Amino acid sequence: MRKVVKSHRSKVTPRRRTASSRRNSGETQLKILNAATDEFARWGYGGARIDRISRRAGTNDRSLYYYFGSKKGLFRAVLERAYLGVAQAEYALNLGHIDPIGAIKHVVEFTWKYYLAHPELLSLLSTENLHRGEHIRRSSLAATFSATQVAILKDILDRGASSGVFRRGVQPVHMWMTISGLCYFYLANRYTLSTYLGFDLMQKQHRTDWLQHVTAIVLDYLANESERTASE
Repeated sequence: MRKVVKSHRSKVTPRRRTASSRRNSGETQLKILNAATDEFARWGYGGARIDRISRRAGTNDRSLYYYFGSKKGLFRAVLERAYLGVAQAEYALNLGHIDPIGAIKHVVEFTWKYYLAHPELLSLLSTENLHRGEHIRRSSLAATFSATQVAILKDILDRGASSGVFRRGVQPVHMWMTISGLCYFYLANRYTLSTYLGFDLMQKQHRTDWLQHVTAIVLDYLANESERTASE
């Protein structure tokens, strides 16, 4: 009677295929998100086309709909990744060990340089505001990302108030909106403002001057009144 040798191939191959399938799935989704980010940033939500995104990602429309469900689902995923990117980058600064004044300077500089280096983020936010926040409102993650950034500021403000260098009672959300707004407005409106004001806002010296201006405004507002009076 011949001895039957059982092959282990049937046990190993499916696992290899599963791991490979997961890897390929992740790579495909990343390619789609990269292509979609460029498409939405350039053409807005209304002008973006699924077929162009698929071609740039090297995939097909069916795969795109399989992973993201719809154009709305894809745009929401693009927005979530954009918000996640800025929150992660700020968290990575690890500002907890830096003195409060130095930490605030880092936050202002980080915000300015991040917006400057990621014009696609400004375009995506402008597009979403035109849609009254329709897509990000459906996200369960956006509030988590903003909470990370606000918590960073809260820690800095609390440490500054405890040490006496910052005034007490400053709301972290207000400070986050102040810093973000001053940086965002300049860069998001750089083309129209350059024409309207008669000089190129994107020239290096003008960009440097604005960063210094925003930093001075923030520090002046935060300064403890007694500290300010003593310095005067």
